[in-house]
Amino acid sequence: MSGWEEAAVSWLLDQCPADYRAYRAWRKHPAALAWVATRHLEAQLEAMRGAWRDVRPELGPLLPPGSLGDVLDSLAREGLRLRANHRAAGLLLEALRLRAPMR
Repeated sequence: MSGWEEAAVSWLLDQCPADYRAYRAWRKHPAALAWVATRHLEAQLEAMRGAWRDVRPELGPLLPPGSLGDVLDSLAREGLRLRANHRAAGLLLEALRLRAPMR
């Protein structure tokens, strides 16, 4: 595995649940890790969209007055982070596909 692939594996594992580090296959097969990390980030994005959609009616009444804006800001920032990381994971997957041996 080249230096950039080792760095990519480390970064991709940071995007996944901590338990993913226990699976040897993810380190052994970086393309598989990139694929599953991309799917995991997609699921997180979908959850964040649902939270954005539901936060006002479900959480708004439980929060102190004036605090909903802080929660919305945090959701927006997290959504941007997830979108950027999803794109980066997809680019890594493409780079790993290009390096894969032809069959």
